[in-house]
Amino acid sequence: MLLVTDRHRSPAAGWVRRYLRPDDPVARVLTWATMASSLSKGVFFSVSVLFFTHVAGFAATTVGLGLTIAGAVAVAAALAAGYLARVVGARRVLLATTAGQGLALMAYLLVHTPAAFVVVACAAVGQQAMQRTALTTMIAESFTGPDRVEMRARLRVVTNAFIGVGTALAAVALVLDTKLAYLLAMFTTGALLFVSAFLLRRMDRGAELIATDGSRTAGVRQSPLRDRTYLAITGLYAVMSMQVGMLTVGVPLWVAGSTKAPPATIAALLALNTVIVSLLQVWAARGAKTIRSAGRAVAGAGTLLALACGLYALSAHGTITVVVVMLTLATVAHSLAEILSEAGSWTLAFELADPANVGAYQGVSQTGAALGSMLAPLVVTATALEHGWPGWILLGVLFLLAGSLTMALVRRQVDGSLLSG
Repeated sequence: MLLVTDRHRSPAAGWVRRYLRPDDPVARVLTWATMASSLSKGVFFSVSVLFFTHVAGFAATTVGLGLTIAGAVAVAAALAAGYLARVVGARRVLLATTAGQGLALMAYLLVHTPAAFVVVACAAVGQQAMQRTALTTMIAESFTGPDRVEMRARLRVVTNAFIGVGTALAAVALVLDTKLAYLLAMFTTGALLFVSAFLLRRMDRGAELIATDGSRTAGVRQSPLRDRTYLAITGLYAVMSMQVGMLTVGVPLWVAGSTKAPPATIAALLALNTVIVSLLQVWAARGAKTIRSAGRAVAGAGTLLALACGLYALSAHGTITVVVVMLTLATVAHSLAEILSEAGSWTLAFELADPANVGAYQGVSQTGAALGSMLAPLVVTATALEHGWPGWILLGVLFLLAGSLTMALVRRQVDGSLLSG
């Protein structure tokens, strides 16, 4: 009988051990809960639009308007969740909003009027924003120093991997293309969130309570709304986070409408992004452990995004081979920028926050992310999609400035701390 040792363990088994079975009990539960919620996202992303338009019977404009209103609600919800987490605890907020989003997704099955759709969309998207704030607050309270950023990076890898699995599962409904298949798929998205909530409920609360109690009693709380440096960095993070919408909304529309690339190229580019993020996000997080290195990471991300925008602009010309090469290079630069931007922004959000008011600070940080997600389709459409290469250049300059200004603020913060020390 052969014994399988760590030396002879397959790469897949090593990945599972590293990412899906962490030794820390809080990390393990957050990982498993993230697996379930990410499966839900993967299914939802794949079938929701077809469900809303083909099964529920809503016009595309109704869906777009409803989700835009929901995005605006999410901005306020992300901020409110931080203050709520300070009062009742991040774990309770995360548990309640995860279960609440599951209910909202199932409520889509009962919606038949535009007004009801908007209400349910606001509940679903708003609670998703609250989940993100509660999750980052839990990480901030349960881990210390670089471990917090690495934990976020590991959860991001898990999220990407299981969104991919959920997308593959949703392919069954897409192939069947029946009303029943879409109804079952949407029901599954809600059920998976209940699984996630069940796992969170089983979490050992000891570590969380110790961290929370410590953070609540450590000195006088500073309000993040009066912390001008934190607010400025959050605003710049909102600009940088628009790169996600640029990839998921802007690039597919650009490829389909302004280049010679075949439609299958879109799926290939998104898959390439997923692979790069999954392989390199933890590496990027380890290189952005300090405030100064985090600032450099965000500045580097701005430069790479500017390069990516230039390459996307060039992809409008040339043969199919040249176009595909340009798009591939742009996606590589874009993906590297994504992991650097996220890693640097996570460190800044954690390290510049007042330890006595963690929840409120993380709420402000996640408000920036929600604002970026809401504005991305509008900004990308108004620049690159409407004006072509001049729009891409303008977008690239915007990212370059956001990264450079973040680095300038970080230097001022670090130099000020050294002088005051």
